[in-house]
Amino acid sequence: MTVTRAVWGFLEERDLRLMRRVNRWRAPRWVRLSMLWVTRLGDGWLWYALGLLLCFFGGPQRYRAVAAEGIAALAAIIVFRALKTMSRRSRPCRIERHCWAVIAPPDEYSFPSGHTMTAFAISIALGHFYPDCLPYLLFVAASIGASRIILGMHFLTDVVVGAAIGLLLGYVCVFPLL
Repeated sequence: MTVTRAVWGFLEERDLRLMRRVNRWRAPRWVRLSMLWVTRLGDGWLWYALGLLLCFFGGPQRYRAVAAEGIAALAAIIVFRALKTMSRRSRPCRIERHCWAVIAPPDEYSFPSGHTMTAFAISIALGHFYPDCLPYLLFVAASIGASRIILGMHFLTDVVVGAAIGLLLGYVCVFPLL
């Protein structure tokens, strides 16, 4: 138990240090706007639009791909809500005010990043059906994760754990549809 506490303490100290550096960074206007835009895409609008486009133009595997996308999103939502309730970790913006980002957090707790988890789960699920699109999907998912850190919504560990669980969920959610 002491090893776990020591590791968690080490990670939390690093998270706080990075949060303070990011919060005090006066990002250029283009970075601020792009991070706000990317994080809003991660609210779900991108995934809804992508699912709708796939229904019409997704080729013969479109229905299975959209089903995988939906299952992955639902699984991610269930998992991140349960983990947030269990962890009860405060968000960086609740600990220290961000110098320029003024967006409201979608919920009270930080760990893990639901935006990141959902983005990676959907990216992997869709990437299975459209392998040529996988690098672009992963780029978008990573951008969403980075935006959550830069905007002061999450710590680095929230995003890394969210991405790892999202990757796992994406793979798991595809297998029933094979």
